[in-house]
Amino acid sequence: MKITIGRVDKADFPELSLSEIDLKVDSGAYTSSIHCSNIKEIVLNDESLIQFTLLDPEHPFYNNKEFTFKNYSSKIVKSSNGISEKRFMIQTEIIIFNTTFPIYLTLSERKDMKFPILLGRKFLNKKFVIDTAKKNLSHKLKYKK
Repeated sequence: MKITIGRVDKADFPELSLSEIDLKVDSGAYTSSIHCSNIKEIVLNDESLIQFTLLDPEHPFYNNKEFTFKNYSSKIVKSSNGISEKRFMIQTEIIIFNTTFPIYLTLSERKDMKFPILLGRKFLNKKFVIDTAKKNLSHKLKYKK
């Protein structure tokens, strides 16, 4: 059975030290993405790593913490304005509707965007059905108990 998700919600990303962060459900996007800055590939002890800072100083959750991931890949993503760009992608965990799911997030500088996280079709597929009239269904469920 699919879970009904609204057009916006809040979720936790434990490995990224984020709780109750705003996200937008974007059925137009294939992959999910997260807003970061200072995204760079580095080599440490002959190992390639991806390094980034989440959000930006204007965001209330910004903590200037630098994250480094060993398991990452890159992919070409076509943005809504039709421009293709190479983005790095990490696998992490999202807690939504009191359930932990694996999720792939592309790292993107979304400074002008209202929501730091977009959930795309690849994550939503087979798990969720979107009701655009609803909001924060997971967040409300979390505090119902």
